[in-house]
Amino acid sequence: MNIVRKKEGINSSVAIEISGLSKSFNNHHFILEDVNLTIQKGEFFILLGPSGCGKSTLLSMIAGFIEKTYGKLLVDCEEVTKPSRNRGVVFQQADAALFPWLTVKENIEFGLKMKKVTKGTRSEISAQYIKLVGLEGHERKFPRELSGGMKQRVQLARVLANDSEFLLMDEPFGALDAMTRRTMQTELVRVWKETNKTVIFVTHDIQEAILLGERIGIMSKGPSSKIEKIYHIPLSYPRNFIDKEFGHFYQKIQAHFD
Repeated sequence: MNIVRKKEGINSSVAIEISGLSKSFNNHHFILEDVNLTIQKGEFFILLGPSGCGKSTLLSMIAGFIEKTYGKLLVDCEEVTKPSRNRGVVFQQADAALFPWLTVKENIEFGLKMKKVTKGTRSEISAQYIKLVGLEGHERKFPRELSGGMKQRVQLARVLANDSEFLLMDEPFGALDAMTRRTMQTELVRVWKETNKTVIFVTHDIQEAILLGERIGIMSKGPSSKIEKIYHIPLSYPRNFIDKEFGHFYQKIQAHFD
């Protein structure tokens, strides 16, 4: 495996700026405290930590689903106060995110329809992303007819079709079997490289974090979690967990949780 510099042509401007961010519930228990983080446009950033450390809460705050208690949270230089179509979210449980009465094509086009995009344009856009995520031939199927991996492809295509600049992904492959998960990890990297979206990906799996991320933010154990260390992973794609350099980063990151 080769060590490479960060890919050329990436927009180096700041996409997300977080400073002193804290979140408490009932005004007495802080699940997050003094979180500081800067993410560049086009970056693939991983939030890594054990269950219950607040990583999903932080992602939900970036999405605009949860209000902050203190601190600064800027996306594209604007304070986050509510959800935005520009920040698309891909959830772990695709069944809860897809409309069971709509076909693959209709699910992908749903956001476009809400924006009153014309039928012809909707079809053109959905066809583009159906091809991108490998769902050609499945356009007329309903969610109940799809595998877990295919449902996640539908979620991803729908977010991309809405032209969201940010992909916020909360352990999206956690419920998949090992083989499907590896396939989806590979596909996600391909889609990211083709679209140059900014990806913030939550996981508790060290191997998955190294396979995917350009940088990995290690979250401390709760309560009052924060990002205690950030690792830059300068490895070329595709990555393989049996390679020596991969193992080197795995050992360094694992040491945080021993």
